[in-house]
Amino acid sequence: MAKLNENYLNIEEGYLFAEIARRVAEYQKNNPDKKIIRLGIGDVTLPLSENVVNAMIQGVKDQGAAETFHGYGPEQGYEFLRDAVSAYYKSFGVDVPSDEIFISDGAKSDTGNITELFDKDNIILVPDPVYPVYVDTNMMGGKNVYYMAGTADNGFLPMPSDADLPAGKAADVIYLCSPNNPTGAVYNKDQLKEWVDYANANGSVILFDAAYEAFIADETLPRSIYAIEGARTCAIEFCSLSKTAGFTGTRCGYTIVPKDIKVMSTAGVEMSPHAMWFRRQSTKFNGVSYPVQRGAEAAFSAEGMAQCRKNIEYYKENARIIADALDKANIRYTGGAHSPYIWFECPDGMSSWDFFDKLLNEVQVVGTPGEGFGKNGAGFFRLTGFGSREATIEAVERIKSVL
Repeated sequence: MAKLNENYLNIEEGYLFAEIARRVAEYQKNNPDKKIIRLGIGDVTLPLSENVVNAMIQGVKDQGAAETFHGYGPEQGYEFLRDAVSAYYKSFGVDVPSDEIFISDGAKSDTGNITELFDKDNIILVPDPVYPVYVDTNMMGGKNVYYMAGTADNGFLPMPSDADLPAGKAADVIYLCSPNNPTGAVYNKDQLKEWVDYANANGSVILFDAAYEAFIADETLPRSIYAIEGARTCAIEFCSLSKTAGFTGTRCGYTIVPKDIKVMSTAGVEMSPHAMWFRRQSTKFNGVSYPVQRGAEAAFSAEGMAQCRKNIEYYKENARIIADALDKANIRYTGGAHSPYIWFECPDGMSSWDFFDKLLNEVQVVGTPGEGFGKNGAGFFRLTGFGSREATIEAVERIKSVL
């Protein structure tokens, strides 16, 4: 008789965004004449830039000629794209060797799949509020998940002292996300240095999600954890072109695993997460398609980056429009300045799911309830700047009526 992975019994039956989609679909079915504006899921709306599209078209043409056809690609991704990523990091002062870069189909996949490298007895530390993938994928593997509280008091940027760990224990694996999803808060260099020092002192590994790094406008704020001294011996970084270049439907990202990270096995054998990730990817993943990688390469070109920045500024202006309405209503929030997300307190002490239902039923606007990101999200709500300008302006006018 087959046995299933009973760890699935320990996670919520429905993924947060699947539950949101269910509620919206039910409302739309019962109210087909109502126009719903969606500012919940962080999906982009602007099209791919022209140079990206042209590069992808050329990539497809390459596949149609014998002399330029490509079959299985290199396990880590094509060198031309890894070199482009490395050059991109150099543009903001961070040195990442191209042979430490692994091209993938996105940060979501990699932040979940990386759990396979770690023993189930590790203490996994995640922020609360938290991007659900960090928790759910570890729970699926039967890992020990503990939380560090992100609250309004610490600016939703939890530090080691905010961790709720067993007495005398340190975290083995630490998830950090900056700019943070869902709160939009950003760690400064001193705060990240404290985390890096903690990890190196305790033999921990930091899993750093930098998916929104391109939204950071302040040059004093780190866009990569490798801007912090000591990070190369303790941190793995994940990033994606989903929000940077509008690749949510195209799928391309990358993970950086420094060769300097070394962990001793229980038998005293030195193990390398870089070598392990290479082994894992080459066994379970056949890579991102050649045309998509050509498109990603084009996104990192000077022309491509100019278009990306233009789109990012568009989304940030949407976030500013939302923030202005909250300012006028004297509602406290984080995010927006260096993030596409606005994280704010629900009015009148409402629960976040009640506020979700109120917005949907009364003004037909969809956001994301903070409770879906953890207990510290109770009473908070997330809106995104990823809608069109027209939809954002209309949504804000609707929301004003219920604040």
